[in-house]
Amino acid sequence: MKIKKPLLIVLGEPNSVFIEILSKVLNNILIKKKINFPIILIGSKDLISSQLKMLNMKLSLEILNGKNYNFNNLKNKVYIIDVVYKFKKPFEIITNKSKNYITKCFDIGLKYLNNRLCDILINGPISKKNFLNNNYPGITEYVFKKSNKKISKYPTMLIFNNKISVSPITTHIPLKNVNKNIDQKIIIEKVTTIKNFYKSKLKINPKIAITGLNPHCETNSSFNEEKRIIKPAIKKLKKRKIKVSGPFSTDTFFIKKNINNYDCVVGMYHDQILTPFKTIFGFDATNITLGLPFVRMSVDHGPNYEMVGKNISSTKSLENIFNLINKIK
Repeated sequence: MKIKKPLLIVLGEPNSVFIEILSKVLNNILIKKKINFPIILIGSKDLISSQLKMLNMKLSLEILNGKNYNFNNLKNKVYIIDVVYKFKKPFEIITNKSKNYITKCFDIGLKYLNNRLCDILINGPISKKNFLNNNYPGITEYVFKKSNKKISKYPTMLIFNNKISVSPITTHIPLKNVNKNIDQKIIIEKVTTIKNFYKSKLKINPKIAITGLNPHCETNSSFNEEKRIIKPAIKKLKKRKIKVSGPFSTDTFFIKKNINNYDCVVGMYHDQILTPFKTIFGFDATNITLGLPFVRMSVDHGPNYEMVGKNISSTKSLENIFNLINKIK
């Protein structure tokens, strides 16, 4: 029987709802005995204990001691690599105080991922403003940059849902810069990466829709992105036997017929496709980074500081992650 590599979970922002939802999901998995691979958390054990005590919750953890871990001997249970984090209260205001702590957690996790000791990374929600300091557009680009090997030239953000997924060509950049950051090569590379993920991990040859950039895919300007960039990219993708269609106007695309006919929609910018997607599905989605030698996932919401310590946060997005992992691992 093939030994499954451990799943790594970087806990992310200390002052968030993630410990609450993670404990609920992991306890449910443990009770139902659905865990068939080791799970390794990377974060502060003291912080976890303090937050769970405040929430009147429990989670059984085994500490991994030492710097060189033999992952082959791990059982199918939940472990933690303890990272020191100084705090006064279980939940504090989100500031850049946590930056070094989160960086250290990522560094530890990426060491094992880069050495192929693990093949899937989940990270908890992170305040991009405090953690990234404008050095990266988002966590997608941060993890991609930190990985020592890539299987694609560009990181690809895939917001996955069983009915239909979406993927923006550009991610967390100002709207005024979008047209400067799309070209044929990027579209072809990212669509190909999405197709490869569906075929290799989900055993599906996906049908992919591609949107235009301009309203109704038209413009009166001298440079038409649909004509000069998007349509030629689609033509080249079709020559590669990839099932693509478009360009579609986003204002009418997200109707029931189209949702049922496609596996993924690739848009030109973040809010163009994330807004209709979340209007329909809410947080019933998984944020995936493709283009790496491992799969990186995160919940499709932020730290939700307004809800910390209240024990009322939805576990739906994290449940979706574990359901997807059971399909691909």
